[in-house]
Amino acid sequence: MEFITGTADVLPPGMLFDLAHYRHRVFVQGLGWKLPARQRIELDEFDRRDTRYVVALDTQRRIVGTTRLLPTEGPYLLKEVFPDLLGGARFPHSPQMWELSRFAAVDLESAKRDFHRSLASPLALQVLEAAMGLAARCGATQLISVSPPAVERILRAAGLRAQRAGPPMEFDGDMLIACLLQVDPTWRAPASASVTPGERVAA
Repeated sequence: MEFITGTADVLPPGMLFDLAHYRHRVFVQGLGWKLPARQRIELDEFDRRDTRYVVALDTQRRIVGTTRLLPTEGPYLLKEVFPDLLGGARFPHSPQMWELSRFAAVDLESAKRDFHRSLASPLALQVLEAAMGLAARCGATQLISVSPPAVERILRAAGLRAQRAGPPMEFDGDMLIACLLQVDPTWRAPASASVTPGERVAA
C-alpha cells in the first residue's frame, strides 16, 4: 500500500481528477448521496487550495481509499452544512483542530466491496493512520468529523480516543454525529476491526 498526501498542488498530475472520480463512484453511485457532481466527478466548495488529501494506492496504483483534511479556521463541512450536530455549542475555530471528511476505503475492483461497512475494514484504519500522521504534521491535536454513531465504537476498539461533540441527529434517513478524535501520531492501525452485525456504516 502506498499513501500520497498533500494539497492538490503537490499531488501527481491527474491524481485530483482520479480522486474526484473515485469519490463519485463511492459516494454518489455506491452510497447514493445526493451530491452535486458533473461528468462523473465529485468535488465541492471544500476542495480548496488549502485542503489536504490522503490518497491510498494499491500495488497497481489504483485508488482504494481517500480522505481530506480541512482547517477549521476557514469554512468546513460541519460548520456550513451540518451546524445542528454541535447542539448549539461554538464552532471549532483553531489551528489545532482540523476536520476530517469525505473518508472512503473501498477497493472498487473487489467483488467483495461493501460501501456501507467500509469504515470497519483494516484498509479504513490504514487510511486513518495516514490521515492522523498528516494531521499531526499540520499541527492538529484534534480532528472533528460528521460520522455515523458506529464510528465511535470502531475508533475506540482500535485504541483511539473518540467522543461525541453533540447529540445524534437524522439527516436523509441516516443518523449522524459530530465526532471528536484526539490526534495520536504514534498510533498504528490494528490488523482488523468489526462493527455490530446488521448495522449500517457509511463513510
